[in-house]
Amino acid sequence: MNILFEEKQKPMKKKFLKMRKKVRNHPVYRRVKAIVLVILGALLAAIGLQLFLIPNNIIDGGIIGISIIFSYLLKFPLGLFIFFLNLPFLFIGYKQIGKTFALMTLLGVSALSVFTYLLKSYNLVTEDLLLSTVFGGVILGVGVGTILRNGGSLDGTEIISILINRRMSFSVGEIVMFFNVFILLSAGFVFGWEKAMYSLITYFIAYKAIDATIEGVEQMKAVTIISTRPKEIQQSIYSRLGRNITFLYGKSGYTGIYKEIIYCVVSRLELAKLKKIVLDFDPDAFIAIEHVSDVVGRRFRKKSIH
Repeated sequence: MNILFEEKQKPMKKKFLKMRKKVRNHPVYRRVKAIVLVILGALLAAIGLQLFLIPNNIIDGGIIGISIIFSYLLKFPLGLFIFFLNLPFLFIGYKQIGKTFALMTLLGVSALSVFTYLLKSYNLVTEDLLLSTVFGGVILGVGVGTILRNGGSLDGTEIISILINRRMSFSVGEIVMFFNVFILLSAGFVFGWEKAMYSLITYFIAYKAIDATIEGVEQMKAVTIISTRPKEIQQSIYSRLGRNITFLYGKSGYTGIYKEIIYCVVSRLELAKLKKIVLDFDPDAFIAIEHVSDVVGRRFRKKSIH
């Protein structure tokens, strides 16, 4: 009876999955999802700032850090500085990067400005400077990373750094670091050097949280394998890990022999098992492992393993 019921359910399940895929691939769905996530990212960033960092006089880098310093000195709402200091960079971003980026950035900056104002009346979570630094940095970083992952930004210094990079030999990261060192030094004169050191820790933690949010918690690895037994390795990877592989064809520079080269993307946790599979078949196999920042595509999903 159960078997018959399951057989009847299969066409309905397939139809549902097909419809869900169609909806998720629709441009309107993707745009609405991105808008919601940008607003959520702005809320998280505001929570990190208003409930952890700002009440303890700890700042972040970039335009947010400058805005915190100006707000403290001039006694104006933080949201006003975040919004208006980012406007010139929004215009530059619209001209140099694109309309979609500028609109998503405007949404993120506007939402952050509103949320920082709404959360201002709430009490800070903890007065412990170390806890505020760690948790504030993580929450702020996740919020900023969520916005970056969905096509926006909260920091105009990154935009200007991209433009400077096009004209000078410095990398974007080096230019951003220069701006932030200057901002964090300024915090030392305004809030004291102890708070400036905590701010530096916050910046580092937020930077790592941004990376983790953009790249995903489950870090992926691209593996290139050269072996004399590619077929057996391919079948074992599929049956034991549920991962598909791609065969590339290359010519040995030493022997001149053409070989099948295995290319596969796996999670960090699957890496040890993958190496064991390969070496069990071919102890002399060549294995090259590279970090993958992102993977897009339905075909990457694992097959069910029984």
